Amino acid sequence: MKKERPQIFITNDDGIHAPGIKSLVKIVRPLGDIVLVAPDRPQSGMSHAITLSSPLRFHKVKEEEGYRAYVCSGTPVDCVKLGLKIAMDGRKPSLLLSGINHGSNASTNMIYSGTMAAALEGAMEDIPSIGLSLLDYALEADFEQSAEFIKQIIQNTLAQPMPLRTCLNVNIPNLPATELKGIKVCRQAMALWKESYEMRKDPFHANYYWLTGEFHHTDLKEDTDLYALDHAYISVVPVQFDWTDFARMDEYKKRLETHK
Repeated sequence: MKKERPQIFITNDDGIHAPGIKSLVKIVRPLGDIVLVAPDRPQSGMSHAITLSSPLRFHKVKEEEGYRAYVCSGTPVDCVKLGLKIAMDGRKPSLLLSGINHGSNASTNMIYSGTMAAALEGAMEDIPSIGLSLLDYALEADFEQSAEFIKQIIQNTLAQPMPLRTCLNVNIPNLPATELKGIKVCRQAMALWKESYEMRKDPFHANYYWLTGEFHHTDLKEDTDLYALDHAYISVVPVQFDWTDFARMDEYKKRLETHK
């Protein structure tokens, strides 16, 4: 009896035409049957946004043996929600992959990331999920330089599914394959953006504003994702969507709880 191939759901936040998602499909095709649902345009920085005030458009753009692709007018999380309901007909895939993203989603960048929000949405549905990002914003970025490492992470997850309600945040240094040292499982580094807004004038002399800023981190310990990336390792951070601060629960109970 022929063994059934894994069903792999792929999405991203850079849009269906992004080079990163095309490279991910190429890497994953030998590993399972693919259902791809991606936004019709770039949706970077959307985090876990969903569409509530306008209708969503959704249609199939390609189908061949072992591969179906759909485009959605919504956010990355819309793509997951609608894709699971319609393209997957309510069936859970063996694995959900989001990416490969242009640019870093390491450290606190993950909070803003549509790529990681899609992976977290998969985890909320008890689907093993991985967000993948390459530290290169260029259109000509080489997303396949780390293909063997990506395959290793995916195959390991398919063979030994991760704990429920957990997903992986994978970030890849922008280095040739020969310079990548390996994979490190890390914690998320503590860092922040120091932001400002540039005021400019449009052709009608009205003001508009453009967000800019610099990424600052002083968390220099060797167990973080930023340290791993700076030292030519692919970083893997296990992520949960339960943000409860368990370490301080007792403190807040003492400070805030009241009883009649």
